[in-house]
Amino acid sequence: MRLSRYFLPVLKETPAEAQIVSHRLMLRAGMIRQASAGIYSWLPLGYKVLKRIEDIVHEEQQRAGHIPVLMPTIQSADLWRESGRYDDYGQEMLRIKDRHERDMLYGPTNEELITDIFRAHVGSYKALPLTLYHIQWKFRDEVRPRFGVMRGREFLMKDGYNFDLTKEDALHAYNRHLVTYLRTYERLGLQAIPMRADSGPIGGDDTHEFLVLAETGESEVFYDSAITDLTFGDRAIDYDSREECRAVLDEFTSRYARTDETHDEALFNAIPEERRKSARGIEVGQIFYFGTKYSEPMGATVTNEAGERVPVHMGSHGIGVSRLVGAIIEASHDEKGIVWPDEVAPFGVGIVNLKQGDAAADAACEDAYAKLSAAGLDPLYDDREERAGAKFATMDLIGLPWRLTIGPRGLAAGTVELTRRKTGETQELSLESALARLTA
Repeated sequence: MRLSRYFLPVLKETPAEAQIVSHRLMLRAGMIRQASAGIYSWLPLGYKVLKRIEDIVHEEQQRAGHIPVLMPTIQSADLWRESGRYDDYGQEMLRIKDRHERDMLYGPTNEELITDIFRAHVGSYKALPLTLYHIQWKFRDEVRPRFGVMRGREFLMKDGYNFDLTKEDALHAYNRHLVTYLRTYERLGLQAIPMRADSGPIGGDDTHEFLVLAETGESEVFYDSAITDLTFGDRAIDYDSREECRAVLDEFTSRYARTDETHDEALFNAIPEERRKSARGIEVGQIFYFGTKYSEPMGATVTNEAGERVPVHMGSHGIGVSRLVGAIIEASHDEKGIVWPDEVAPFGVGIVNLKQGDAAADAACEDAYAKLSAAGLDPLYDDREERAGAKFATMDLIGLPWRLTIGPRGLAAGTVELTRRKTGETQELSLESALARLTA
């Protein structure tokens, strides 16, 4: 993409309404624009990041054998009355009527709808286990939406639902999801700690939230600092192996880590004092096992091996895809702007032409742009008639992993500059060497 043809409405000044770093930087970098309270339009740069995160979530879910679907945003109130949640959910639910006066709602979650799909098409234990998921927009009518996409009313979420014959089978699905989430967050450049949490309106006894430690987090968390030394890494996992998935759950949840809602002072005080930590955390996902909470009242049953009709055991598992954009920025920025991890960056490298119109600089930039595009690096070429300082400021603000700076003086000496955004380190290399370094 050439910046002269791109829509990137960067702001020089920070809007007064932006209270936290991610909100300020997303507005300044032209990633989002508020449409109304807690509702945002995603502009091209923000949308690219959102799609990259969505793609990673899809890859990790399907790696574990989970099957994507797409459910509507508008649901019938009748399904929620079957489960008993329609009146219990509260004012966060946006309730509406269609032209025929039928009660409808803008879905805040999809347990009822997916259960209705399951009961219509699955009748035998032989079709189990089954996990269906989708990535779809949700709406919760927050009393006080704030912090940009971190606590908006409309948000993009991956929500998945497992259907299993027994509790033991469903708990394996729970453990399997924990593994997929650990992999997902690490690919996004985040350390998200699974913490024992409260189930809220979803229900169920077994639930963990995944929280990223950040000063701007909404939740107070208490944890054993030893948990921050854990990484999942590139280890291979057999998602069908109950033992392997359970071992990962034990590894990442055996140390104390809880939100304020489930904090136990006695258990916390049993940790060595130097490892007792409290902080703020940003919730980026949650997994639940809730048994037959929905399958029993909604008649989602299968025939077991003995020929008996039994309700299936279920769980649900959510990742806040749009919230993750803000969480990544909160965890990865500096005084100049965003510092994107490589896997989610909207463009792989920014090319800065120091003297647009200079024949040698233009030719070298065009050559680099063509070769980097052919290599799949998705470069952003700043070909504007703009001073160098403004070009550098834009590149720092939008946080691309690499900047390739090309100008007449360097070319005369046979060099270009290659700068790593994360470290600020700059190398002077030949153009060929710089391209080889980027495409290695």
